[in-house]
Amino acid sequence: MGQIKVTVWNEYLHEIELKEAAAVYPEGIHGCIAKFLEEAGMDVKTATLTMPEHGLTEEVLSNTDVLIWWGHMAHDKVEDAIVERVYHRVLEGMGLIVLHSGHASKIFSKLLGTATESLKWREDGEKEIIWSVNPGHPICDGMEEKFIIPAEEMYGEHFNIPQPDEQVFISWFEGGEVFRSGCCWNRGKGRIFYFRPGHETFPVYHMPEVQKVITNAVKWACPVNTPEVKYGNVPPVVKFRA
Repeated sequence: MGQIKVTVWNEYLHEIELKEAAAVYPEGIHGCIAKFLEEAGMDVKTATLTMPEHGLTEEVLSNTDVLIWWGHMAHDKVEDAIVERVYHRVLEGMGLIVLHSGHASKIFSKLLGTATESLKWREDGEKEIIWSVNPGHPICDGMEEKFIIPAEEMYGEHFNIPQPDEQVFISWFEGGEVFRSGCCWNRGKGRIFYFRPGHETFPVYHMPEVQKVITNAVKWACPVNTPEVKYGNVPPVVKFRA
């Protein structure tokens, strides 16, 4: 396979409306993520909520190997037709990486079949330790067994998600909570990875460890050369006598 084609989607509202977020991500969260993925040798485009069709046209998605999704304050503003379009591309094989508060997005809920708004949270800038619980997983390639985020928003269990096909990371927070912060699922031909870190007013996406996880996740979620699947009424593969 050639150069991996990535589209980074972001609401891009916090960075416009909150000076605290703009100070941390002057080019937007999507711009920050796009930059380090480009440095990793990937072909990266960005899309935001206010663009026509939210920047996720048929043409854009057909030329996307992996879609990264960051959303928070405007999940309800994402058009259902665009959610349906992304949903079918994932089933066809496009990878999807959902970050931080994207857990409550329409696309994540649709793919997982569960309302995912349910969790504990607290914006106190607590220390977070992210532990690998699956060190042999490709997303852990080149990582240490743990890394520390000095200040982050807390997410705590119970997290209302279906049992992950693979769990990669678990987080511990200074206030005592834990959280399944790195989870993988397969849907159709597509691979999905949820990664918890990334509150808009903390410089988490500037951290080399977080960048490494996301870069590895893109490589893991990238489509592979899978057989074509045909649905519906089909003739028998082997002749038989009825």
